Amino acid sequence: MRTSMIHSLRQACLTAAAITGMALPAMADGPVVEDVQMEKTGMGWRVSVTLSHDDTGWDHFADSWRIEDAEGKVIAVRKLMHPHVDEQPFTRSLSSVVLPDGTREIFVRAHCSKGGWHDETTKVKIAR
Repeated sequence: MRTSMIHSLRQACLTAAAITGMALPAMADGPVVEDVQMEKTGMGWRVSVTLSHDDTGWDHFADSWRIEDAEGKVIAVRKLMHPHVDEQPFTRSLSSVVLPDGTREIFVRAHCSKGGWHDETTKVKIAR
């Protein structure tokens, strides 16, 4: 729902700028975590994250995501090796993720090659 609100707000700003002829500052939104799926595989987890981002090419793209615990400690990182200009949103997975004993939730945070780690995280409850 948050994503649709952001897109609606962006569209409203673009429409207002077109009507009034005003220029808009560049919108450098961070990558948005659209979905997180988790599958138990043996002793670990397969974590699949769907991101959306206004990738423009090698100079500006969503280049990784990470899994954190509730205190912000990094559990695992998935590097994204190339821009996804024509594939939005896109999903990439990380296998064999071992969660600390007792973990009941994780937080996923995305990274942009220009903006760094996004401030927002997506909370995911662990179904055991």
